[in-house]
Parts: sequence; C-alpha cells; structure tokens
Amino acid sequence: MSHPPTPASPPHVRIELVSQPRYLSGVRELVSGVSRRLGFDERTCSQIALAVDEALANVICHGYGRREDGRIWVNLWPVEGAASGVRIEIEDESPKVDLATIKSRCLEDVRPGGLGVHIIREVMDHVWYDHREPAGLRLTMIKHISQSPTPPGDSHA
Repeated sequence: MSHPPTPASPPHVRIELVSQPRYLSGVRELVSGVSRRLGFDERTCSQIALAVDEALANVICHGYGRREDGRIWVNLWPVEGAASGVRIEIEDESPKVDLATIKSRCLEDVRPGGLGVHIIREVMDHVWYDHREPAGLRLTMIKHISQSPTPPGDSHA
C-alpha cells in the first residue's frame, strides 16, 4: 500500500512531550482510552498502546540517544468509513537516518531488546517512516477495526 495522504483536518488528539521515559505510561493510557472509544476491543487497545510505546522508546533511545530534552509529538485521528480504525503519527526532530536502517533484528537472535520495529509492524495494519524537514522522522501507523467472522450456525441472514 502506498503512503496514505496526510489528513485534511488537524489531529483530533495531539500531545507534545519531551524525550523522557517517565511520560510513556501516560501516553499509553491515552492511546488505549482513545482506541477503546473508537471501537477497538481491550486486547487490541493494549496492542496499539504497546506499538506506540515501542515507537516512543525507539525515538528516545535511538533518535535522541537518551537525551531528555528532545521534542516528540503524537497525533491521532479516527479513520472513518468501511475500514474504520485509528491513524497515529509520531514525529520528532532527531538527526536524520537512512530509512532502510529502521528494521527489527533477526528473531533467531534470542536476547532482550531490539524488537520494537517488529512489534509495531505485527500490531499495526500499515506502517510508514518518512523524513521531516528540516530534521526528524514521522512514523505513520494505521490500525483497522477487525470485523470478526460470524461463527458457523450464528448467521442472521
């Protein structure tokens, strides 16, 4: 899928935070709560919050090198229509990196850490990384609400 167009409207929710891990739990709670209000089940809300947490941890650790004064913005929009869901963008002003280097480590390499990108790509339906001008990255993630198939014998047709 090609990169989605930037939404015409400003974000429905926008948070700005500094690159300090102590604020991650508050962002997780907000993202989970908004996802719940948009119609996601509890498990999926937790997964979306985890993907956002991993992305923010990557910005703090890799983008800002654990500096505590970097700026991070988290933007959320509802996705309307047949494929409803949530669109989340995370932006920063970290030094530019080659987008091809943003990847998960090999899953056979069993050790702690290094799986944030893998988790983000597994949880979210669509994931894009872009450069921002004059510096930084923008991570765009979209999660659609899954329509669970009707169990056999439970049809209302």
